[in-house]
Amino acid sequence: MPELSDSEDEDAWEDEVAENEIKVNCLFCDRLLNSVQDAFSHCKLEHHFDIVSAVQKHKLDDYGYIKFINYIRLMKCTPESIMSVCDTAPWNGDEFMKPALQDDLLLQIDVEELWDGQRMAADQPDQLAEESQTQAALLRAQRAEENSRRAEEALARALEDLHKLKQFAQNLVMNADVRTGVSAAGAIAELREDEDEAYFTSYGHYGIHEEMLKDKVRTESYRDFMCLNPDVFKDKVVLDVGCGTGILSMFAARAGAKKVIGVDQSEIIYQAMDIVRSNSLEDIITLIKGRIEEVDLPVEKVDIIISEWMGYFLLFESMLDSVLYARDKYLADEGSVYPDLCTISLAAVGDMQKYSDRVAFWDDVYGFKMTCMKKAVVPEAVVEVLKPETIISEPTVIRNINCNTATISELEFSTDFSLKIREDTQCTAIVGYFDVFFDKNCTSKVMFSTGPQSTKTHWKQTVFLLENPLPVQSGNTLQGKITVHKNRKDPRSLIITISVNDVKQTYSLQ
Repeated sequence: MPELSDSEDEDAWEDEVAENEIKVNCLFCDRLLNSVQDAFSHCKLEHHFDIVSAVQKHKLDDYGYIKFINYIRLMKCTPESIMSVCDTAPWNGDEFMKPALQDDLLLQIDVEELWDGQRMAADQPDQLAEESQTQAALLRAQRAEENSRRAEEALARALEDLHKLKQFAQNLVMNADVRTGVSAAGAIAELREDEDEAYFTSYGHYGIHEEMLKDKVRTESYRDFMCLNPDVFKDKVVLDVGCGTGILSMFAARAGAKKVIGVDQSEIIYQAMDIVRSNSLEDIITLIKGRIEEVDLPVEKVDIIISEWMGYFLLFESMLDSVLYARDKYLADEGSVYPDLCTISLAAVGDMQKYSDRVAFWDDVYGFKMTCMKKAVVPEAVVEVLKPETIISEPTVIRNINCNTATISELEFSTDFSLKIREDTQCTAIVGYFDVFFDKNCTSKVMFSTGPQSTKTHWKQTVFLLENPLPVQSGNTLQGKITVHKNRKDPRSLIITISVNDVKQTYSLQ
């Protein structure tokens, strides 16, 4: 449970609140008066009912006064009926605590002021009446100011507590395992087709495939790995998981594979079939529409599994789960998954301009304070290309994944990290990226990086903004901890928690 605030936070509420001019309804007729005092005078002169005297007669405190006013309004009492009440007050029930009239200004006065005003009138001689009224007005103003200050402080604490409770509830939802009985195959394998429809539908549009194919770092790395290592593919049976347009399947066929099976659930598979026929590879390549967890392959085992499964921050979209499922079910004992090695790295970022644009911007928006927006902006991980010069630390690898041995449970992890700072500046974010290796049995090894120091890719980098910059010095080490796990309500998205210098922030990547 979050620790709720119990101290002042004067900065939480500094906006001025404009008071709308609200009329006061008479207790006994339809007349609208300009102020509470006018209403009191009207009741006394027109209805011969002195509210102040009634309060004193029945010795009403704040709650009794509220019930008294609401009772009169709800029961539509006459002045005579109220003045006739002597013993048990009919307005004592708790049901009369609910306002009978919205924004009733008669409910917003301090009963003590009524008593004080009456005492002053009784104690002061006539010649001091004007001075008495002035003092009473000053006293009311002081009390109003004090009540306003207390209300603002209470509201500020309430807003802070509300935010903490919201974070607490959000973390409960994100961390709650809404899927009971999830098998060793993982949450992705357990998804129903209707639950996963949006994911596969997104890959049915040509635009995303065009973007991936035009990513030369990505596509040429796969091509070079297969074309430069024909001995790995010669006369082998290859499974392409998530084949898309079929480009990897065709690279494998060109590299010497005797049979290639491509599987994809998205509608792009139909274009892939035409592409395969257009390149006269239909005798080698067989394409199957469906999820790898549900289809039946025309072979029992395959020698090689290829797949371009990587998402933002490597693990976004959780497609590696499907690759590992295919590996465990279809890969021969001496077979291999490619790419076979991947790493995830972190580095510190110092970019005050971007921090100003994304975070500090909310401190003053056209003269209005919108600081609360930071609580919504910061937790959203940003996918973008960073300028290499904004990297202010040596990178550090936080996770190594061997696709031939990894288990699905290992794709969720928590680890400490250290970042060696290279310059005196302000750390404004932590950036994450990944590197990919084609290594096993390869005479010509191939790798590529998605880091900010390398040629940009469609994966870009994943940036985790800090709410407040951290001053750092060259040679110092920034200590931190990172936890990565699937969002239990949407296992294709990620929840990432980063602690740096004992400041913790949870981010969503979705």
